[in-house]
Amino acid sequence: MEDKLIEKIMQEVSKELQAPLKTETARSNGTQQQETQTCQLTEFIGTAMGDTIGLVIANVDHAIHEKMGIDKKYRSIGIIGARTGAGPHIMAVDEAVKATNTEVLAVELPRDTKGGAGHGSLIIVGSQDVSDVKRAVEVALATVERTMGDVYANEAGHLEFQYTARASYAVEKAFGAPVGKAFGLICAGPAAIGVVLADTAVKSANVEVITYSSPANGTSYSNEVIITISGDSGAVRQAVIAAREVGIKLLGTLGATPQSLSTPYI
Repeated sequence: MEDKLIEKIMQEVSKELQAPLKTETARSNGTQQQETQTCQLTEFIGTAMGDTIGLVIANVDHAIHEKMGIDKKYRSIGIIGARTGAGPHIMAVDEAVKATNTEVLAVELPRDTKGGAGHGSLIIVGSQDVSDVKRAVEVALATVERTMGDVYANEAGHLEFQYTARASYAVEKAFGAPVGKAFGLICAGPAAIGVVLADTAVKSANVEVITYSSPANGTSYSNEVIITISGDSGAVRQAVIAAREVGIKLLGTLGATPQSLSTPYI
């Protein structure tokens, strides 16, 4: 009887000791979501997928404010930065400025993707009221998971597709898109695939090309081609979908079938 009791106790202890190990194994295999870290700094708002962080400065120091070239009326700024993803963050901020009294002050696309083919992002929004920029950052962080839905990747590269029926000031700042019109973004790395996708998109629907960026012209020398388009909402969406179908097939020839990083929304 005593032996059975001791054995039972040892089994329970063994389970407790193995639990952390199982958790770490799940993390290393990518089967468990990244643990949310907390931070008590007043500047910290939150994080999101793609190594994204959202921050707020309630009252920017005058010297930094001047060197950044920000209009003096924007005393408070919100900052969205990421290691992976540029288009998703621009689109997320585009939704944020629609919902808040803020203005996009800067959009920069550093060459990053944690060593991959594409960009990271640094986006700054401003307002006279810190509560406005805080809300804008919160909206952007909450939207990133949705805008990551049509980003696809495998071991060889990535594809990115974005669409909105009504462009706002973030995509205007980043790409010169007409405010209020439908907007689409198509990106692929390696760049060779992006060239084909740009041609596919424009041939598939009656859309206007806003920008065409390649490694030596507009992409911070990243291994991507990016095209942005505007026009009738149905046509823009059709063009993006046509490019997506071709892109998944082409990138799939270099490795596994490209998988969405979240849930496709287009």
